[in-house]
Amino acid sequence: MTAVEAQAPPDQAVLSLRGISKNFGAVAALTEVDLDVGAGEVVAVVGDNGAGKSTLVKVLAGVHGPDAGTIRFQGTEVALESPAQVHALGIATVFQDLALCENLDVKANLFLGRELRPFLLDDVAMEKKSWELLRQLSAKIPTLKVPVASLSGGQRQTVAIARALLGDPKVILLDEPTAALGVAQTAEVLNLVERLRDNGLGVVMVSHNMEDVRAVADRVAVLRLGRNNGVFDAQSVSSEDIVAAITGAADNAVSKRAVSKRASRVADGKEAP
Repeated sequence: MTAVEAQAPPDQAVLSLRGISKNFGAVAALTEVDLDVGAGEVVAVVGDNGAGKSTLVKVLAGVHGPDAGTIRFQGTEVALESPAQVHALGIATVFQDLALCENLDVKANLFLGRELRPFLLDDVAMEKKSWELLRQLSAKIPTLKVPVASLSGGQRQTVAIARALLGDPKVILLDEPTAALGVAQTAEVLNLVERLRDNGLGVVMVSHNMEDVRAVADRVAVLRLGRNNGVFDAQSVSSEDIVAAITGAADNAVSKRAVSKRASRVADGKEAP
């Protein structure tokens, strides 16, 4: 499977990175990385440990400033200077740790640090907005009063995503959203990702799980040693090809066996070429 060009979808990319580099002392975490994300598109970013995925997310979230390269958002070149500025711009991030306060209820977590208060706290407005956000995600949370500590992993991810939607972002970054979740909870989160796409958001999903990537991604961007190593159409690329790009194993024996097996499946009509 040949990688496609790292370009925007047919319509203009809502988020476009060109030549992004980030060094930590003598260590090059990212080197000239390109990435495009369109509205209503899920782009999975995959790679081995140390490939630069977390650094890329932190650059996009405004945690780390890039040392080189340009970032364009909705057609305009921007500088991502801080998490607050990035969120105000229209890029939301849900990190793997979710950053929820388990002793607080759902509504309090959604509005923590962003309380609605013309004078005093506007509980009515916050409750109304909370239900709007949860309905937007078809969330299975029966009450806003339940402490987050009592929610399942999938429900917690829902609360974190709903909180990220405050401010009407155009792009949402999901860092390993299904890590450590069971089968049912993973399915719940993947449904959320599809709903975000259906609502017109651009989604960047970092994941190690190839099944999850194949289930919801439109394109798969591979990072290897901090560099681009292929952008693939998720519907036509095989898992073997993605793994080969991740590991750089295109010429080793394992990869050759995988390619041979895939060729046999294609010849037998069991897989599309």
